[in-house]
Amino acid sequence: MIDEVLQQAIDGDVNEIEQLCSVVARKLLDRHEYADRTEVFMRSEFMVKRETPVSKTTCHEVVKVHAHAVARRTFRKPIVRKSIGAEVTGMTACPCAQNIMKERARRVLEGLDISKDKIDAFFSEVPMATHNQRGKGFLCIETDDDEHVDLEKIICILKDSMSSGIFELLKRGDEGHVVLAAHKNPRFVEDCVREMAKKVLAEFEYLSGDSVVTIKQTNEESIHQHDAYAERKATIAELVDELNGDKRNNG
Repeated sequence: MIDEVLQQAIDGDVNEIEQLCSVVARKLLDRHEYADRTEVFMRSEFMVKRETPVSKTTCHEVVKVHAHAVARRTFRKPIVRKSIGAEVTGMTACPCAQNIMKERARRVLEGLDISKDKIDAFFSEVPMATHNQRGKGFLCIETDDDEHVDLEKIICILKDSMSSGIFELLKRGDEGHVVLAAHKNPRFVEDCVREMAKKVLAEFEYLSGDSVVTIKQTNEESIHQHDAYAERKATIAELVDELNGDKRNNG
């Protein structure tokens, strides 16, 4: 029976994985009159075509996609909530270790009688060494059934919220660009989560306030035996209140 419901959904006008979950959840609710609630999870892989930043070499990246839908029976038509999310791998650079290295370099340069202006000019062009992590970001947005969230925008938010993206294939110029970009943009694990939240509000400002945003970031540490982890789950309305509160506090 489940295979039959899936085939009916696929044969219909379904273009997105979360929409497929929604259709299947509705059909299952129709089939089982005794049920008050149906829930559908789907996992998939999405192939993203990319270009490296300098050599423009074409490469591909596999992104894990998560979709979910819940249908609840009411006295009228069913209420359906759906969600779409993705998991993306990137790179982060540690701000703390970088500041330690920067202070050490400053003392060395001062000992060589380099002027403060030249030292500051050097640091603005050449970021200091630090340890790196492979970061795994997860972003999922739950909405009403009639609202739309673009999966590719979710993927872009995830990539842009870490220190730098990573690529399957890199020429020498590409390697230098990625490393420099990451070290000019150091971020703690919690910084990535905050950045994702800000970008979600900017990109999906049209979503209703009760839309639920789930953000997770795991950084696989290179100089520690543990990993760093941060998570935030909130409605759009709650994130707006938090962002406005931060602006008031900083203003």
